[in-house]
Amino acid sequence: MNNADLSVPVLSRGKHRNPRKGACFMEFASYLAGEPWSDHPACTHPLLAGVARDVNDCTTDAGRTRLAPLIPSVIGLTPDDPHVVARVTARCIQHALPVVSQERQYILAVALLVGEKQLAALDGRPLDDLEPDSQAVLEAVPAATKWARSFTARAHRGTPDFAKRTAPRAVSCAVEGISQACVPDPDDRLYNLLTAAITECKLWMPAPTPAQEPIRTESVEVR
Repeated sequence: MNNADLSVPVLSRGKHRNPRKGACFMEFASYLAGEPWSDHPACTHPLLAGVARDVNDCTTDAGRTRLAPLIPSVIGLTPDDPHVVARVTARCIQHALPVVSQERQYILAVALLVGEKQLAALDGRPLDDLEPDSQAVLEAVPAATKWARSFTARAHRGTPDFAKRTAPRAVSCAVEGISQACVPDPDDRLYNLLTAAITECKLWMPAPTPAQEPIRTESVEVR
């Protein structure tokens, strides 16, 4: 890639073997970060990278160019706080739940309730205590919420690992659901979903360590 490529990258769907074949959102991020060419670079939190890949692939060709300026903002976002996965997943579901198909609503409502329980446990709150944004979006889909509450109340053997399986699948379901929803502005909604996920990750980045001031030494005059 030359300097012109860096200023206005042309993004396309899917995985590419090298820059000459094209680039998706996260492949271009790996390039800008100086990492080996990959759509799974180490410079970005794995779930956020998954959100970016999904949005890249589900956005239309016309809308994808708008995503390019967001690429630098995901580089270096690697928070390790245990809240991150559940919070990012919640943000994605909150954007999708009111507009996706009923089948997807059931899936996403379950994932949201499971994630909210994890957040409540981390915060020392009652497990049925929901954050306001999640409460509001669940109230907007009462049938799916009623079913999801019944489902999550039952004991399940071999519950999938939330971070490794449930969260990535829920994010993909949310993004794909928006792209297929009967709404006039799916590209705008996907853009807003991605920016919300990026913002959420930024909130959980550790505060930068203040630069240590040099130790001042005063000369001692020897008489």
